[in-house]
Amino acid sequence: MRVKPVAALTKGLALSSLSAIATAALAQPAPVATDAPPAPMTTPQAAEQGTPPGAAIADIVVTAQKRSQRVQDVPLAVQVVTESTLQSQGVRQFADLTKATPSLLIRPSEQPVNNSLSVRGIGTFAFSPGVEQSVAVQIDDVPVQFVARAFADLSDIERIEVLRGPQSTLYGRSASAGLINIVTQAPTKTLTGRVSGLVTADDEQQIMGALSGPLTDRLGFRVSGNYDRWSGNVHNLATDDTVNGFRTLSLKGKLVWDPTSALSITAQGGYIDGRTTIGRPFIRVSPNARLRGVPAYGPSVFAPGVTFSDDNQDVVNNINSGTKYRDYSASLRASLDLGFATFMSITGYDRFRQFDILDQDESAIAALDNRQFGTFRTTSWSQELRLVSPSRHRLRYTLGLFYASLDLTRPFVRGPFFSLANWYATTGTKQYAAFGQVEYDILRNTTLIGGVRAGRSAIRYTFLDHVANDARFAGHDADNYETYKLGLQQKFTPDLMAFATFATGYKSLAYDIGTGFNQLRQDSGPVRPETSKDWQAGIKSQLFDRRVTLNLTLFNTRFKNFQAQGIETLADGTSNFRLANVGRLRTRGVELEGSVRVADDLSVSGGVTYADARILSFPFAQCYPGQTAAQGCTGTPARQDLAGFRPAQAPLWKLAANAEYTPHLTSRLDGLVQLAYSYQSAINFGINQDPQTRQPGYGIANISLGIRPPDRRWELVGFVNNLFDKHYFSNMTNSFGNQGNQLATQSYLARDFNRYGGVRASFKF
Repeated sequence: MRVKPVAALTKGLALSSLSAIATAALAQPAPVATDAPPAPMTTPQAAEQGTPPGAAIADIVVTAQKRSQRVQDVPLAVQVVTESTLQSQGVRQFADLTKATPSLLIRPSEQPVNNSLSVRGIGTFAFSPGVEQSVAVQIDDVPVQFVARAFADLSDIERIEVLRGPQSTLYGRSASAGLINIVTQAPTKTLTGRVSGLVTADDEQQIMGALSGPLTDRLGFRVSGNYDRWSGNVHNLATDDTVNGFRTLSLKGKLVWDPTSALSITAQGGYIDGRTTIGRPFIRVSPNARLRGVPAYGPSVFAPGVTFSDDNQDVVNNINSGTKYRDYSASLRASLDLGFATFMSITGYDRFRQFDILDQDESAIAALDNRQFGTFRTTSWSQELRLVSPSRHRLRYTLGLFYASLDLTRPFVRGPFFSLANWYATTGTKQYAAFGQVEYDILRNTTLIGGVRAGRSAIRYTFLDHVANDARFAGHDADNYETYKLGLQQKFTPDLMAFATFATGYKSLAYDIGTGFNQLRQDSGPVRPETSKDWQAGIKSQLFDRRVTLNLTLFNTRFKNFQAQGIETLADGTSNFRLANVGRLRTRGVELEGSVRVADDLSVSGGVTYADARILSFPFAQCYPGQTAAQGCTGTPARQDLAGFRPAQAPLWKLAANAEYTPHLTSRLDGLVQLAYSYQSAINFGINQDPQTRQPGYGIANISLGIRPPDRRWELVGFVNNLFDKHYFSNMTNSFGNQGNQLATQSYLARDFNRYGGVRASFKF
């Protein structure tokens, strides 16, 4: 009997989802605690070795609701990604989290400030340091207020929690679409250490070391260091350098002091030094293309020696573009058990510096050697006070006060031949908020949930334009907001739970200072806040003595006053191309996650997301380069109506799957087989629906084979990533206007654009 394609796809996805989440739900367990916060000093096995084969399945504990809970008891959609999942999916940089998380997509750009994060097909598609992301990031309870900082380092990780849907009530104004909660490793109760290394056939080297344990009966420590270097996968023919790579050095230290049984204090600090290089190969170029419209600068002149195709890995730039960055961070967390509740104070500080440079003409032609460069300097503070009741009570509450500030400066220069710019801009934000969430068991297994956040956002900016005769602009504004959450949770059995929630989200007003500034922009005032409303309903279940986990979530989210680049008509009748409130969006769909412990030495896991994201209203969208009236670009100024189209980077289907097999080879040796697969359907990297920036659907498979003893003290693994050598792009850009209004498409090559292999090894004590 012939199976219909739709039925086959449905069955395949169902099987894949069951065979794809064991690592995310069964791999390295987190320490279990009854109330917030989680125990700061875990066992060596939990912190360093994972769950041995044959052991009982440990509960995964998360802090998604700012209290420690078993992930299966949390009434919201949350995925947990552990160290084992990161390894099997080849995730060593923050941007690679796309591979391991079905609902998350991260689009890299020429520099991290312009990177974009999307959850369920909704994210931020604006290039301005004054615009917040719709997906917030926090590290060890401290919010990351400048998105580029999140991309600086991803090492010594215990787990990553991806919360889908608005999280503004507990986490603030930058979480209108979701939250990425990163938790690093904690000190251990006994002296432990770890050294690991990785080398690849395409010239990546990584070495990581950590030492952890007690200094006294009440004082524990953890120090770690990580160095990762990869030369890249793009060849600059002009300089004979390999680019599109990175180098990262990070050092971290953590102290946990328990002076009494009721008081715990955690102090930590970090230093990061890194750099990236970028090369954007031309993949499709018209023979009639002319750099800056100059007749003499055809393809053979501005890109000599380059063969234009989707497989091109060559560029011709007279300078190497990229970034250099440094970061200093510190935090202090105190937790005091008052008996009736736990009082917590979390203080965070971060100072981030990044210099970026781009060969804007992207050629080696001296007569058009146009460059743009600048420096981001940010300093951020945050302070949260939190009161968390015990989890064992019928009435449970989480109450808090929050303050945060971010100061940013941005000098920027572009020239000297075209698109001249020379400005000095500053922006600052302050956040004030009070929040609370209450859970009440109206019946033994029936819980009502209610939460609210009331906040105030204050923003300011200055802009000094040296090109426009030192024109000066300055402004400030503020906005009060409220978000809330309502929910119902029903526990049918200890391993079967259903929930339904309604939540609102908020993203702050903003000034667009990232693409220049003028009197029209100042007169326009700030972009209004973006808001969201979200419905979710889900079931979380574990079956067969918790050897099978199956979770299902239905969601429907609507966004109003969506912030994106658009065309704004001002009061005097003139038009302004700027960041604007362009309309309404919605995303709806289903998320299915599951895991199966097939045997003590075999587990499979995975998740699949179907997200039907649509633009509901966007009548004054910018046309894509070269778009004609017949293709929908009409009016004065030229514009298009995007109602009914999908947003940028919004795949209809996205899947991640893992399998791990650890057979006993001898009494002293186990084998290790890891398989990982990720798939996403077609997307467009541009919200303007440019056909030149469309990425077809693709799937990537990884395989790892290794050996280790049963206690996992050491491990030796060989791996091949992108096993079937599937070429795909992590971003694309249309350079039509820079090439005399002719076809010219550039690509961003992913880390695993080519198949590559390597060896990783670790030793623990």
